[in-house]
Amino acid sequence: MVNKITRVEANELVNHIGEIIEIHGSIYKIRKMSGFAFVLLRTKREIIQCIYSAEISNFGIEELKEECCVLVIAKVVPEERSKVGYELQMINVEILSVPAMESPIVINNKLVDTSIENLLDFRPITLRNAKERAIFKIQEGICRGFRKCLEENQFTEIHTPKIVSEGAEGGANIFSLNYFGKSAYLAQSPQFYKQTMVGVFERVFEIAPVFRAEKHDTARHLNEYTGVDFEMGYIKDFSEIMDMEVLMIQSAFAELEEHYQKELELLKVELPKAVEIPRIRFGEAKELVAKTYNRVIRDLEDFEPEEEKLLCETIKKKTGSEFVFVTHYPTKKRPFYAMENPENREETLSFDLLFRGLEITTGGQRIHNYEEQVRKMEEREMDPNAFESYLMIHKYGMPPHGGLGLGLERFTSQLLGFSNVRYATLFPRDIHRVTP
Repeated sequence: MVNKITRVEANELVNHIGEIIEIHGSIYKIRKMSGFAFVLLRTKREIIQCIYSAEISNFGIEELKEECCVLVIAKVVPEERSKVGYELQMINVEILSVPAMESPIVINNKLVDTSIENLLDFRPITLRNAKERAIFKIQEGICRGFRKCLEENQFTEIHTPKIVSEGAEGGANIFSLNYFGKSAYLAQSPQFYKQTMVGVFERVFEIAPVFRAEKHDTARHLNEYTGVDFEMGYIKDFSEIMDMEVLMIQSAFAELEEHYQKELELLKVELPKAVEIPRIRFGEAKELVAKTYNRVIRDLEDFEPEEEKLLCETIKKKTGSEFVFVTHYPTKKRPFYAMENPENREETLSFDLLFRGLEITTGGQRIHNYEEQVRKMEEREMDPNAFESYLMIHKYGMPPHGGLGLGLERFTSQLLGFSNVRYATLFPRDIHRVTP
């Protein structure tokens, strides 16, 4: 009677030392030596070292090519020099597919040594590199941590339309499309819908794409990115929103620490502390940067990118925190739904979260009173009739509420220390790129 060979996953191999197993994957790299060869097998998360030997292996090494998809029968043997404590002695192999041609880019070195243009042009291939794919496992872990926190705090996950009849933030940065003869747009954010759902579930969140038709060509901007949005009702003030974001970030880091050590070590990531994030008012932040670095304040209504970097440097020196909340942004620079400070209508009950020199989150308290929302729209020469379905929530009663939107790719990019947000974007969409 022939013993049945067990098919195992890579993370189960340690439990099968001394056994003959079956495992599938792609040939990542072949290093031929004298009389034997090292064959690296790429599985869904790990890269496993296999040994080909003419004495043990029942096939020829010339049958294998890099990027072949294979089914391997091998013996799991102990190996003290291996980080995982074992390696696979290849006995037999079934070749499931063979690449039609060689890869135009070398992907099986430690780094994909090429320009960012090539990295993105050949994205379906370059993502197979161990470090490249580790980026997006970490991004997965961030989302898992965010979800875990929000679910534990009684948020309901929602899925809102991405084809809408009006822009949530107005302006020209909105993609228009012909929707069966009618004008429609790609959603700038789920803002109207998540506010609507506060009236249903009180606390909601969504992780989904958002679209900005901004003609920026910078290392920090994308025209499609993943927004992490939440909205919460019955708040006492907008500090509760910041408190919730701190919990959310702590949860993401805890998830990475517990379940993504392999990827963190591969990318040499040191998770920052987010125990308590400092808060500073917008005006005070501008003055602090101007005084510390002897700079002239040129823009009284917004931050220049350089000011964001300098503020983060200053806060880190003073507090040790790599995060900082900047609060009470000027009313002129915030959307029409942002609640104004009752003590000073020139500023809003809003905030940005900066991380290592870059804004990653915008949030704040929203207007929940119908008359107040209509007044602000009319002050901005907006037609309330064009927002009838949105104003319905105000007209028929809404609790005090607020929320935020975080850019997932920016957060990932800053965490991993990248110089360009595209490195942390699976398939970037910018003013130059709609493929692959």
